[in-house]
Amino acid sequence: MSRSRAMTPLFLAGALAFAQPARAQSECPTHSTWPTEDWPDARAEVAAVRAEQLKALEDYAFTLQGKDEERKGVRTDGLLLIHKGRLVYERYGRGFDASKRHLAWSMSKSFTSALVGIAMEKGAVKLNDSICAHVKAKRQENCAITVRNLLEFASGLDWREDYENGGTYQDSSVLAMLYGEGRRDMVSFITAHQRSDEPGTSWRYSSGDATLLAGVLDAALKPSEGRDWPFTLLLDVLGMKSATWERDGKGVVVGSSYLHATPRDLAKFGYFYLNDGCWENQRVLPEGWVTDSTKVSEPIRRKSYERGADDVQGWQWWLNRPIPGVQAELPWPHVPEGTYAARGHWGQSITIIPSKELIVVRTADDRDGSFSLDKLLSLSLAVVEDLP
Repeated sequence: MSRSRAMTPLFLAGALAFAQPARAQSECPTHSTWPTEDWPDARAEVAAVRAEQLKALEDYAFTLQGKDEERKGVRTDGLLLIHKGRLVYERYGRGFDASKRHLAWSMSKSFTSALVGIAMEKGAVKLNDSICAHVKAKRQENCAITVRNLLEFASGLDWREDYENGGTYQDSSVLAMLYGEGRRDMVSFITAHQRSDEPGTSWRYSSGDATLLAGVLDAALKPSEGRDWPFTLLLDVLGMKSATWERDGKGVVVGSSYLHATPRDLAKFGYFYLNDGCWENQRVLPEGWVTDSTKVSEPIRRKSYERGADDVQGWQWWLNRPIPGVQAELPWPHVPEGTYAARGHWGQSITIIPSKELIVVRTADDRDGSFSLDKLLSLSLAVVEDLP
């Protein structure tokens, strides 16, 4: 239950014109070329002057130990660096190559967040909309949950985000949603949960919040945009021809988990955010959306459930920022403050470092807990340091 579609330049122009009202072009960063079709390639040029730094990066990122099924070491499937709009490094492991899609896992959440911005730009949703303005909640009291609450992982739902090594499988809300009774109708499954807190008063990482958000978007956008709204409004616009997105039994994309794409196409999403939500010199996201999405959300400052020291979030993006009044340390101390990332299970990440015009995309299958995103990013920064 997925789809992808190649897009002609004519379709792109039409999609962009339809996706947002006309704005002054000066509001967007302008480039002579965009990677809608493919990335400008500077790999050979960089390899010639950064051999030592690239070796250090590879010696860390590709350290699969023993047999693959033993799941030891840093198990990178794909790694690429985009610097100032050019592909400066790319390598694959474990049978992957540039043509193969990879499951994004929870990087999907950041795509869902972007689609909220697009839906707002079109007037289809508002941040303060009750979910029940768009979908039917199994429990009436959950109509108090708003779009903003879902963006901030602040629904207040008593959700158990336990994976294969956390607690008992029977108690896991996310496993039941993805693989059990919830897979047939995820919106109903999620909204049947009781609340532990009033919406907006606490932060709890939740694939339920992200998937419910996709259900709200589906109800708001499908009547005017059709079943394939995530593609026509975002993925096709960026030229992500490899992208597929699995759906639940009701035909709604699983906004938390099930986007698939190649690393080169995933990097386009990072470039989209690096360019303030603009593409082909035209605005797609509302002005200020990227800035608002990458601020520390208010609920995480009030009360958090099971939050680690590197769990700093905005609107379904992971942030390299302190939490005022809560945590002074940066989650990735060797990386510039203001860096942010889409992250997924087993080591997937799209990291944007605005101050260095750098995007680092990694697909992976980490299992032993040895991987450090901070170290990977610091080694990536060394590769592009002082490059023109």
